[in-house]
Amino acid sequence: MLQRALPGLLLLAAATAAGPLFAHDDDGKGVLGKVTFANSCSKAVQADLQRGVAMLHSFWYSEGMQTFRSIQQRDPQCVPAAWGIASLQMDNPLAGVGASPKGAEEAQAAIAQGRLATRTTQRELDYLEAVAAYYQDFGERSEAARQRSRSDAYAALAQRYPRDDEAQIFSALYLAGTQSQGDQSYAAYLKAAAMLETQFKRHPEHPGVAHYLIHSYDAPPIAAQGLDAAKRYAGIAPAAPHALHMPSHIFTRVGLWSDSVATNQRSFNAAVADKDGDSAFHAADYMVYAYLQEGRDAQAQAAIDAAMQVRSTATAARQTAFYAAAAMPARMSLERGDWKSAAALKPEKTRFPYVDAMTHFSRALGAARSGEPALAEQEAEQLGALHKALLDAKNAYWAREVEVQRLAASAWIAHARGNGDEALKLMRAAADLEDGNEKHIVTPGRVLPARELLGDMLMEMKMPAEALQAYEASQQREPNRFRGYSGAARAAAAAGDRQKAAGYYAKLVALAGAATNRPELAEARQFTALK
Repeated sequence: MLQRALPGLLLLAAATAAGPLFAHDDDGKGVLGKVTFANSCSKAVQADLQRGVAMLHSFWYSEGMQTFRSIQQRDPQCVPAAWGIASLQMDNPLAGVGASPKGAEEAQAAIAQGRLATRTTQRELDYLEAVAAYYQDFGERSEAARQRSRSDAYAALAQRYPRDDEAQIFSALYLAGTQSQGDQSYAAYLKAAAMLETQFKRHPEHPGVAHYLIHSYDAPPIAAQGLDAAKRYAGIAPAAPHALHMPSHIFTRVGLWSDSVATNQRSFNAAVADKDGDSAFHAADYMVYAYLQEGRDAQAQAAIDAAMQVRSTATAARQTAFYAAAAMPARMSLERGDWKSAAALKPEKTRFPYVDAMTHFSRALGAARSGEPALAEQEAEQLGALHKALLDAKNAYWAREVEVQRLAASAWIAHARGNGDEALKLMRAAADLEDGNEKHIVTPGRVLPARELLGDMLMEMKMPAEALQAYEASQQREPNRFRGYSGAARAAAAAGDRQKAAGYYAKLVALAGAATNRPELAEARQFTALK
């Protein structure tokens, strides 16, 4: 292994010595952070190559792809440009979707061109083969299998070039990409984070390190460890729309709603300017979620309206905009307990069954809770069909998420029909199933947490002590939620624990301030005044 590594290390040193490696300060094109990627490409493309790698680190797909394609046209011998194209075609490596068949074809063509280069280094070819591992037998393997191959290949690359920090950083990213959303030891995330924390000390302005640390800490028990990276990333790469959005993954996990709104508004504006509908919708969904937790309903609706104006720039092959377009109106109805408007939501069929399921779930829940169980049953049947479609497609994660929705809808239908025992059995099953799955990065959170819904049901069944336990358990995973605080306060008051009720009502007042006219806030003020 050492003998094999030596030629590449010598070439890396030679490339470094050959000329300056460009730091991405503001050169009039926008700040993207500081990246140093050694290469043997022509002098004419050096600045653009460094910017392209910085864009790759911030998942700026549109600009990054244009940059690498331009480099490849101007310098066909530039192997890192081929590697960059193939890397960007994999899409977000944390999302579990991966390259489209068309994207895979373009990636494989770029890899083939790179392999023909005669002016290159062994290190550059090793990078190319590391990304090629993902595309091998592309149509015959699952995305999870491709992710494992990619992670293994980059781990070998990092071992081969231990002094190449870029190899270490990409290895950490692709290791984090193998984290199962059902593995709540977070083993892959934590191993990746340990690698990245070392790199953050060495490269405090590196966009990829800050970015991937946020992803590696994007889980309830470990989210607070990502606050430093979250607070710094937007300042490291403010030109990249995704860099402006990513801090909100951590802000959402710890309940910092004003911070989430602010960074997503910047991301939304940057994405609109970039004509990137997917990123705009993604930022808007996180913004709407945050506004609703503060009771700022008018601002949430305004964010939805603004997003709908940029819909035409979304990409049909990606889930992001479709998910947000379905989630945002569902959140507006469900978070405010407007069950009739939830029942009236209009389904809009997409190519993503789990996206369609959100609207059917919202309609089912709204109908059941506003006294229309027959309509709710029709929607629950739709959820069952969508669950089967996901199982048939071997999409286990989203099949499980839709099954949670089907169970919850069925629970509230049983409750509406007066079958309390069956209702509680189904609702507990939904909450337990959801607790075993982490939320997907496409969303700030489920449209309503299942365990919070269990608290609602227990309250309606005059079981306030048990309801309080459910609300408090939900808060461990979904902190600082408006409904979580109001539900816990009501449950504590009904259970006779006025001190705990006052504490939760005080948190509700602090959370929303004077920003809302929701009845829960008037109730909170009245209770605390009487205490």
